[in-house]
Amino acid sequence: MEKFKLIIQSIKKLFHNHEIISLHEPLFNGNEKKYLNECIDSTFVSSVGAFVKSFENEISNYTNTNHGVAVVNGTSALSIALKAVGVEKNDEVITQALTFVATANSIHYNLAHPVFIDVDMDTMGMSPDALLDFLTNHTKIINGSCYNIQTKRKVSACVPMHTFGFPVRIREIVDICKKWCIPVVEDAAEALGSFVNGKSVGSFGDIGVFSFNGNKIITSGGGGAIVTNNEKIAKWIKHVTTTAKKPHQYNYYHDEIGFNYRMPNLNAALLLAQMEQLDSFIDKKRNSALHYKSIFEKLDIDFKWELENTKANFWLICMELNNRKERNDFLDYAHSNGVLARPMWELMIDLPMYKHCQHDDQKNARFLSDRIVNLPSSVV
Repeated sequence: MEKFKLIIQSIKKLFHNHEIISLHEPLFNGNEKKYLNECIDSTFVSSVGAFVKSFENEISNYTNTNHGVAVVNGTSALSIALKAVGVEKNDEVITQALTFVATANSIHYNLAHPVFIDVDMDTMGMSPDALLDFLTNHTKIINGSCYNIQTKRKVSACVPMHTFGFPVRIREIVDICKKWCIPVVEDAAEALGSFVNGKSVGSFGDIGVFSFNGNKIITSGGGGAIVTNNEKIAKWIKHVTTTAKKPHQYNYYHDEIGFNYRMPNLNAALLLAQMEQLDSFIDKKRNSALHYKSIFEKLDIDFKWELENTKANFWLICMELNNRKERNDFLDYAHSNGVLARPMWELMIDLPMYKHCQHDDQKNARFLSDRIVNLPSSVV
């Protein structure tokens, strides 16, 4: 209990002006109101407007990709990205069981089947070794496509997720998937502002996906974005997320089944102002992470840090306790003291919708799920 008390004291010292300390609050400290007023004055508040186009340019510039498409949320972005790389009904998509449920749900929305691969202990994201082991022992290449030997289904995509903004070993994952003819869709929902050797996450795979939900590092209340270097994919995504309507001055002609997924101009106005502050947000969050790191080193508690040659955005800062009971005891103590820490997600294979899905031993994922605690990580 003394250890818990010291942790809570260190958190309250960092967030000294907060009576209740939330996990991650948004900060609107720039041009948000100015741009929102401009958007309202323009009367273009829906998906057609200058702020949408400006944001799409900003997100592609920031990630050094050729194309950006703004959509209503990260889940819709991931769902349409999977469709864009060719995922079809009864295909399989490799991902990780230690993730937010939207990752698996997006696969299901395409009527495909998730296959869950274990994570690395240090990144908390998909393990290249576990991926290689699964592909070597459970799949084969037939006519240029990867098939699961056991289920006979085509493996149409791989979705690694950059957990809490800590980059996975994405280069290794992409290289493995290329050998097995599998497109990579990066779930970078939590990782805008994270880099590997100076290259933005989301730019390594065929498509990268970001989320701007209310608790993300920058937010538009909702919102998501897709980035890619593939012009054909970008044009198709923009078309199909605009209800597949053919551009015309007045006619309504839709050439395929589309989706009403485009980001409204109001949200884009808010998000553009947030983008202007992203680098300063990350600098401040790194200072908070260093504050935590100094405390946990004294307490001999494992504190998750970025790998060498990577830069994490430290969206959610996290520590590792000794077991599930200690984790739960700390969470109870924290909440009773006004500190709204949270645990990691339950593994997808423990949820009723996905317990039947193929998976490996998930040894690391289960270890982490039982022990990791997310600590308050707002920009201060």
